[in-house]
Amino acid sequence: MSKRHSQKYKIDRRLGENIWGRPKSPVNRREYGPGQHGQRRKGKLSDFGLQLRAKQKLKGYYGNLTEKAFKRVYGEATRQRGDTGELLIGLLERRLDAVVYRAKFVPTVFAARQFVNHGHVLVNGKRVNIPSYRLKIGDVVEVREKSKQLALVLEAQQLAERDIPDYVDVDESKLTASLTRIPNLSDVPYPVQMEPNLVVEFYSR
Repeated sequence: MSKRHSQKYKIDRRLGENIWGRPKSPVNRREYGPGQHGQRRKGKLSDFGLQLRAKQKLKGYYGNLTEKAFKRVYGEATRQRGDTGELLIGLLERRLDAVVYRAKFVPTVFAARQFVNHGHVLVNGKRVNIPSYRLKIGDVVEVREKSKQLALVLEAQQLAERDIPDYVDVDESKLTASLTRIPNLSDVPYPVQMEPNLVVEFYSR
């Protein structure tokens, strides 16, 4: 579980952006950061500050990954040929919890991690309870039969605030999904601008 599961909206306020696009985000009411000095933190950021912020935003979006886990994914991206920033996004989008979230099986990425952890998801017919499990193109992700009537699942299907991206093929009647291709940054429906190039610069220092 994420260390900030109960305080996820503090990430929004600290960054000053509604990074999941949720209507309940406190940023919709107060754009300044939390705490008594929150309104005074509007100074111009240095290059390092911008890079750090980009990393925190991307980490936060995927359920506030730990630094160790995020750096491991970044390391894998650097070992592959191609644009490291684009490869990083592709690896993050192949996480099982990310696909469960994209398919609208659950309402939030935090709920997706817990949903997978609790054994509600099958991959190619076998139960997988590791949120960071990396899917291959064509793998079939399915909500277990016993879990299809959970209030969380029914609530997520009614959400109008986000659409299912075209690189995830979903059968809403069967609650199955599969990754049809590895997305580029421009394909991913982030509610705010993500800057993986700044993340690469941060780790390249």
